[in-house]
Amino acid sequence: MRINVHAGHNPAGKVACGAVGLINESTENRRVKDEVIGQLRQMGHTVYDCTVDNGTGQQDVLRKIVAKCNAHTVDLDVSIHFNSGAKDEKGNGSTTGVEVFIYRTSDITRAIGKRVADAIAALGYRLRSDKTSLEPGVKVNPKLAVLKNTKAPAMLIECCFVDDRDDVQLYDYRSMASAIVFGIAGQRVQNAPETERAEEGEETPTGDRKALYRVQVGAYGVKANAEAMKKRLQKAGFDALIVQA
Repeated sequence: MRINVHAGHNPAGKVACGAVGLINESTENRRVKDEVIGQLRQMGHTVYDCTVDNGTGQQDVLRKIVAKCNAHTVDLDVSIHFNSGAKDEKGNGSTTGVEVFIYRTSDITRAIGKRVADAIAALGYRLRSDKTSLEPGVKVNPKLAVLKNTKAPAMLIECCFVDDRDDVQLYDYRSMASAIVFGIAGQRVQNAPETERAEEGEETPTGDRKALYRVQVGAYGVKANAEAMKKRLQKAGFDALIVQA
């Protein structure tokens, strides 16, 4: 598949950034976005990052996101957001949950959106539903700018609520990303945990890591460690491929 993925809003601390609660939308949707893109690319899909970090206001952010998305011919546009409005900072023992918005009922996003919502719900989140829902967790909203103005079928994922303690306690960006990827692609990436040191090369803290050099069985922040794992796999008789995410 060819897929556009972006995190909604400007970065945290800038004008037109996302919701702020117990966690920060503009921080977490970028973490989820990066992981979703990395996993989809590892599966062999072509993925474009259409996130905008320099909008002058809300409408400018939306305009630039749409322009980035429409610059590519793709099968699907995916917008990643976090919701707010639960006002449950103390927690009431129940999540407020997940919902996926689509533009129309007649394209592929209805089925994919349902799979994404169900996969996130399987982590423990409630499927949000009201009279506008096509089915639990999936709603049509033709007024949302990204859904309305992108050329490809599009969906907007509200992963969970930033101001619900139950949602936040359950939340982990890797699990959330894996659920989204499973909903889109129908499979999961199996990553072995990164060890402190590979046989060749030493892992060095690098602060804000934007690139991972991925081996099919693991993810590494230092290319030398990925190459070391590749050599180990090849020595054991396995084919190995490094993909930079």
